[in-house]
Amino acid sequence: MKHVIMFETSWCPHCRRAHSFLEELFHENPAYKDIEIQFIDEELHPDIANKYDYFYVPTFYVDSDKFHEGVPSKDAIRQVLDAALA
Repeated sequence: MKHVIMFETSWCPHCRRAHSFLEELFHENPAYKDIEIQFIDEELHPDIANKYDYFYVPTFYVDSDKFHEGVPSKDAIRQVLDAALA
């Protein structure tokens, strides 16, 4: 199973939506609950965020590959989780 990083901020409405989609998907597919997701607030941890190439939050990385950046959809989040399971 691959490691997932989600970059976010506390004030981002799209990040809150991504969290809601994650909760829905965890209920739909119990295998998703086993995926380790590291949530990084870019304002609290700029040293980590600056090592990655992205402009918008939320941004998801699976291992070192950027999988989604910006306004999320449930399907986009599902693709991130499926990639982590692959």
